[in-house]
Amino acid sequence: MIHQNLPFLEQTTLPVPVLVVEDEPLIQQRLHGLLLQLGYRDEVLSFAGTLQAARAIVAAQPVALALVDLQLPDGSGRELISELRAEDPTMSILVVSAWSSEDAILGALRAGATGYVLKERDDFEVLFSIRSALRGGAPIDPFIARRILELLPAPATQAQTSAQIAAETAEQLSEREAQILRLVGDGLSNREIAEQLFISRFTVESHVKRIYRKLAVSSRMNAVLVARERGMIG
Repeated sequence: MIHQNLPFLEQTTLPVPVLVVEDEPLIQQRLHGLLLQLGYRDEVLSFAGTLQAARAIVAAQPVALALVDLQLPDGSGRELISELRAEDPTMSILVVSAWSSEDAILGALRAGATGYVLKERDDFEVLFSIRSALRGGAPIDPFIARRILELLPAPATQAQTSAQIAAETAEQLSEREAQILRLVGDGLSNREIAEQLFISRFTVESHVKRIYRKLAVSSRMNAVLVARERGMIG
């Protein structure tokens, strides 16, 4: 299904089907409207208000994109995120939540969420986050990004010199891999990274897979978080 009226997708195929996990009817309606604006049709959209309902939908048909709230009547959306990520390591999973606590943020990202946006943001910002996820990016709400930066370790002490950090980094990531991961952290998709570095998209994908293996992660955002925690990228 090609949508030529969506310039940001540049005639790429929208990932379908889509699962929206949200128990508030008004938020469900809002997300439904935004997805329609992006070019989706009703028949490829599924909505669930509980973990049980979401699991039933996924059991009947795997999904390609998931928008997940964290606080649900029968449990945490983090459980579902972990299950979805285990089933499909490449799936885009965007958290759309009112929760901004440390546990909620890190729990969702470690479970495998590729992005995190707060419900309080206006339609343009939420739409931008969904659009970024569709392009393979890792959209993070500005407030969430600041919280993540606050949680990162303090600068290295004298006992851990810059030379030591550089040596550890060199053993784990090549210069090209670190360069690509920094661009991933900036929210660029594989295609955009390929264009900026003048290499093929497949080469970028190969580097990203090696980064995943080296860092023992399964999502773009987790790769960025782990690399920053270890001082591999700025």
